[in-house]
Amino acid sequence: MSKSLTTINPLTEKEIKSYPYMSDAEAMAVVEASHKAFLEWRHKSLKERAEVIVAIGAEMRKSQDEFARLMTDEVGKLLKDSLGEVSLCAAICDYTAKIGPEALADEEREVDSGKGYVTHSPIGVVYGIQPWNFPAYQAVRYSIASLMAGNGVLLKHAEACTGSGLFLRDLYERAGLPKGLFGVLLISHDQSDKIIEDDRVRGVTLTGSDKAGRVVGAKAAELVKKTVLELGSNDAYLVLDDADLDLAVKTCVQGRIYNNGQTCVNAKRFIVTEKNYDAFVKAYAEAFEEIKLGDPSDEDTQLGPMVTRKQRDELHDQVQKSIEKGARLVVGGKIPDRTGWFYPATVLADVKPGQPAYEDELFGPAAAIIRAKDEEDATRIANSSRYGLGGGIFSKDTERARKLATEHFDTGMVFINTFNVAYPTMPFGGVKTSGYGREHGPEGLKEFVNVKSIRIG
Repeated sequence: MSKSLTTINPLTEKEIKSYPYMSDAEAMAVVEASHKAFLEWRHKSLKERAEVIVAIGAEMRKSQDEFARLMTDEVGKLLKDSLGEVSLCAAICDYTAKIGPEALADEEREVDSGKGYVTHSPIGVVYGIQPWNFPAYQAVRYSIASLMAGNGVLLKHAEACTGSGLFLRDLYERAGLPKGLFGVLLISHDQSDKIIEDDRVRGVTLTGSDKAGRVVGAKAAELVKKTVLELGSNDAYLVLDDADLDLAVKTCVQGRIYNNGQTCVNAKRFIVTEKNYDAFVKAYAEAFEEIKLGDPSDEDTQLGPMVTRKQRDELHDQVQKSIEKGARLVVGGKIPDRTGWFYPATVLADVKPGQPAYEDELFGPAAAIIRAKDEEDATRIANSSRYGLGGGIFSKDTERARKLATEHFDTGMVFINTFNVAYPTMPFGGVKTSGYGREHGPEGLKEFVNVKSIRIG
């Protein structure tokens, strides 16, 4: 293991900054500071916590340009996407502050005699292990809900966006969050296990691969600690016989390349019924051929570099292995000879079982198009995946599509005639190996609370 965490600009391939790993003692001091601050924060009223969270949202907007620039430099996001991400984080703060006091308020329940109450008490320090693809949003998503509930929060961010994690901590404190309540840990995987083991840590949440989720989930379960896991996926978008084909192509293209194709809930598999298959492949490929790679800060760039050389090379390997096993390369598939970890917008058609593009998650701008006989076959193919985070349906009959989404689509989220990543009011999360638990909405606010029953005789 190296002695420091290093951030590298994916566009220039040059080092931005190095951060020394914390010693075990330094890491435990961060845990203790969060726990100590929590002991006071938990006694703040819901209204008082909400006021601080409103201030964090305001500080997000004030710091938007600086934060967005840092994220783009660290992970290669389009600058316009980074700006949008900070706006989403501010909206999460506003929403949480608005509904938090009511959603977490004490409830009186009917009992046979006396009185019954249900309270939503904070549990302690919540530890989050987060990935690099949304440096602000991934950390805000769980931390703001946990802070609203009265908990302390720890963050172990991905190495690639170490600077963004520290920026967020400082932003929170500038807005008035008690110092130390939100702590950032610059630690290794081995040190992370010790954080999970610490008695002061009462909950663990991870966003990442299903492999990482199994490891962290097993470690927390061994210690009987609550977890929320938001893991990878291979989201299927169904294009049915009666779909608006122009809308489907346009939306599915955007859904695949959003965030340089590096999003767990990106549209990834496109399951098209025979009626539309050939026309969809042709139109989709034509659109992908026009996608412009370049500097993520340029307004006309549609696709920036991938976060690391390793990520880029792993995607290319998956594409090549899919072709070797029978997938048809329609567009892209060749690493460009230029500085920066770029991968072209790539289309694989005739994707079938046994190919990485069918079975696994392609975490980058490569689309897998699959032929289905009809609606029933399309649904079967979609549900055959081990994943179940999101997915979509294109059909002009929205009521039928909603019924299909409700009764037959085995995922945590379904988008009909649209693509979306997240919205503060709507619960976010999956099933199967895409994880469990929910973030956002009232559901997300109550993941890390002690739902306590109090009965008075």
